[in-house]
Amino acid sequence: MKSLLPVPTGSLRISDEVAVPTPIGYQSAPLRGAPPIFLSLIVPTYNESKSVELLVSKLSALLDSAVPEGYELIIVDDNSPDGTWEIAQQLMSSYPNLRVMRREAERGLSTAVIRGWQAGQGQVLGVIDGDLQHPPETLLQLLDAVRQGADVAVASRHVEGGGVSSWSMARRFLSRGAQMLGLIILPNVVGRVSDPMSGYFMIRRSAIANVELDPLGYKILLEVLGRGNVDEVAEVGYVFQERQEGESKVTWKQYVEYILHLAKLRSRGRIGRLRRRFALPVQRFLRFGLVGLSGVFVDMAILYLLSDASTLGMGLTRSKIIASELAILNNFLWNDAWTFSDISRHQKGWQARIKRFVKFNIVCLMGLILNVLLLNLFFNVFGINKYIANLLAIAIVTFWNFWINLKLSWRVTEVERK
Repeated sequence: MKSLLPVPTGSLRISDEVAVPTPIGYQSAPLRGAPPIFLSLIVPTYNESKSVELLVSKLSALLDSAVPEGYELIIVDDNSPDGTWEIAQQLMSSYPNLRVMRREAERGLSTAVIRGWQAGQGQVLGVIDGDLQHPPETLLQLLDAVRQGADVAVASRHVEGGGVSSWSMARRFLSRGAQMLGLIILPNVVGRVSDPMSGYFMIRRSAIANVELDPLGYKILLEVLGRGNVDEVAEVGYVFQERQEGESKVTWKQYVEYILHLAKLRSRGRIGRLRRRFALPVQRFLRFGLVGLSGVFVDMAILYLLSDASTLGMGLTRSKIIASELAILNNFLWNDAWTFSDISRHQKGWQARIKRFVKFNIVCLMGLILNVLLLNLFFNVFGINKYIANLLAIAIVTFWNFWINLKLSWRVTEVERK
């Protein structure tokens, strides 16, 4: 059985010099002198065991005739529980241009694509989903666009010939809404393409060589357009197909990460410089802030139900304590599952979760005391509307809660894991 490709490590920077990787199990790299490869097509996979064989067959048959200059098909699998990488490795003996990489330490579609590009030897780098929702035939049009001079060729659902097969109205609305939001936050990047959330495209290696990439979430195209040296962009239409096998991986989380990615690109490095200077975990804080925002809605709703004269009419302080405790529970569940998931997943079981919750609750209860004091100060001393006073108090205490939890609740868990 042929060996797996080694997983590149270090920064997410793609070299302009093609390096021949040493397959796992070999002592040295294969001899140089092989003909140059025109295309390195990356297929990021996770739990695609039911579709990977058909996908490899279709792509290989198509590219064998379409790319006489030479190509490689690289499957980058995030250690799928269903054994996708093992099936792909077995296929290597039947498909000489197939390479397989198994990642065990890293996770995520965007970094999987970049690691595949780093291992690839092609002058042109591409990506296609592993679930057959991207029709392979569109590769021919993307190749033509690149050969005609485009730095980036994007398969789009929103140009002539494009569309979706059977999306619900809600998903269509979210997709278009994400595009409009992108045009507001990052018009110079998102405005260059009709489908900024596309995960099906090709790019010349020279357009992103020696650029430090820092993707967030699934939308690698945003990163390429925002940080790469891209002059000419071409688009070709395609119809997004419904998944035939497996389960969709699109959740609300991808839309949140898309917004965070837009904000990060909008900063054009300012957040990164600030983070390096003061060691600020900016991405984690943004997630913590979004979770905190959900807690604000819980807090405000409960405060209204308990304290308003038209409902229960309880005292302000007592109502605030109850509302805040319910908001704390809401925030812990989301932070444990998302903000600090990279840490909490290494301590499984209810006992470990309860321990984290107790720490989180103690920190937040200390913040609650501060919150109540600030609320009464703003409301009783300065005469500010109680809801505005509550928002001000929450904003101040959010910074307190983040820093103390970072240093105590999940930070301790991380140290214990090492």
